[in-house]
Amino acid sequence: MTSTASSTDTRQDQAPHDQRPSWLQRLRRFGYPAGPATAGGPGDVRDRLVPPYAEPSPRLWLALGVPPALAGRITRWSGWLGPLLVTLMAGVMRFWNLGSPKAVIFDETYYAKDAWALVHRGFEVNWDKNANDLVLQSGGHLTIPTDAAYVVHPPVGKYVIGLGELIFGFDPFGWRFMTALLGTLSVLLLCRIGRRIFRSAFLGCLAGALMAVDGLHFVMSRTSLLDGVLMFFVLAAFGCLVVDRDRSRARLAAALPADADGRVRPDAHTADTLRLGLRPWRWAAGLMLGLAFGTKWNTLYILAAFCVLALLWDVGARKVAGARHPYQAVLKYDTGITFLATVPVAIAVYLVSWIGWILSPADGSGGYFRNWAATDGKGGHWTFLPDWLRSLWHYEHEVYEFHVGLSSPHTYQSNPWSWLVLGRPVSYFYESPSPGAAGCPADAGQKCAREVLALGTPLLWWAACFAILYVLWRWLFRRDWRAGAIACGIAAGYLPWFMYQERTIFFFYAIVFVPFLCLAVAMLVGAIVGPPGATDTRRVIGASGAGVLVLLIAWNFIYFWPLYTGTAIPIDSWRARMWLDTWV
Repeated sequence: MTSTASSTDTRQDQAPHDQRPSWLQRLRRFGYPAGPATAGGPGDVRDRLVPPYAEPSPRLWLALGVPPALAGRITRWSGWLGPLLVTLMAGVMRFWNLGSPKAVIFDETYYAKDAWALVHRGFEVNWDKNANDLVLQSGGHLTIPTDAAYVVHPPVGKYVIGLGELIFGFDPFGWRFMTALLGTLSVLLLCRIGRRIFRSAFLGCLAGALMAVDGLHFVMSRTSLLDGVLMFFVLAAFGCLVVDRDRSRARLAAALPADADGRVRPDAHTADTLRLGLRPWRWAAGLMLGLAFGTKWNTLYILAAFCVLALLWDVGARKVAGARHPYQAVLKYDTGITFLATVPVAIAVYLVSWIGWILSPADGSGGYFRNWAATDGKGGHWTFLPDWLRSLWHYEHEVYEFHVGLSSPHTYQSNPWSWLVLGRPVSYFYESPSPGAAGCPADAGQKCAREVLALGTPLLWWAACFAILYVLWRWLFRRDWRAGAIACGIAAGYLPWFMYQERTIFFFYAIVFVPFLCLAVAMLVGAIVGPPGATDTRRVIGASGAGVLVLLIAWNFIYFWPLYTGTAIPIDSWRARMWLDTWV
């Protein structure tokens, strides 16, 4: 029998590894990447360029009685099965009773009708003041006006909404279908993006699940506004850049020479001179950014931020590979392709999105300002350009003047300083049904409240405030590229609004950076659980705390469910959910 004094195990107060309970062994792997791969041995630069994914264990499935062969397949497919299950949950919630409220709520009064006109006429039109009632009463069977309307947002998002209307009809379900679909797919995207950047299916699914239960994302997925469409394209562009990062680093690793032991070492010549090819995923990112730009103009800030982020990733990759002059190498070999794949592509997609307006008649019966070049715009130094281009430029200039001068007060406008703490959410719909009507319980005793409130899940957003601080710390002091990427996504969607604090702006614009807030919270949860080398006590305490936080966020979403779905509840229950006076 071996004595304690002669034991080589310094963890005298712990059970041997093979004697620990299996749930503790599994707990050690939650949310953390596997150790360095052994194929190239220690010091292999390939592991720094393309870190391996955590390998999930089949022990849980075996413990549940699943046959070993099936447990192995489930484990191998977990990178897709987990995200798909989370997406299924998100989709069921978003499509459940999607046509309720059966009303034109908030800015659906603009975008639902503009979308219907776009897919039928190619440009937006002026509708009668009572058009909303006529649409609901007639089931969408009414004549589309011909008088062009002046609108201030590009057409892509409205074409997306119009696609759902073409398939399912000009009614609430039809004009909300595509935003619900894109909202659901964005959860899948976030699960896969999170898995790729964290190298953990668990943390990726956690990020997606957090977004699935975020109230703002949920409400925006069930309302035909442009911002949910914008969020999807921005997230897709970010995902394309993350895939491009992995693919380009793998190409760089494959080009590095191996030593006599088979280990890949840094090589200055290769890192300084290697061309990384056409990089199709970077072009795909440009396409997504173009669609986002064609939905709303604030994409321009995001496009610039993402381009800088992608180039800094290239610099980091070449540094790891051994480049002596990584900035010069990136300037010579990567900057050109990055510019071509994003800026010209985004502009081209934006112009193509106006094809309906461009092809409309220029005799005054087409789109708004379509005939400007032939009337008020005659003469000048730019007459060599096509009339449609000059007219479109004039239209865009007028839209710009409108946006920078927009200062009309609105009941639900808010300052971006208050967004992260949910200072002023936006009420999209509100009515007070009497007992026995519109879902109000017959024994309520008084009128009920029925509201659709664009409010983020409070505990998630307040936790995100701390997660942002953690992410910034990881980026500034630990040089963690994942934290930098998340911070970039939040900053690109959030900080530009501080330049327009005098404008009429709303909290729901924050939907664009909600995915990055969820990534930040997932990263914080991973830190709370603890690193793989921590003691079992530390991991148990961390996992318990992280689990409580996630469960509280899920409970918080369920608690506010009536306010997200327009479910009638007694007025006292509604007042109990007004946690801040500014929510009323």
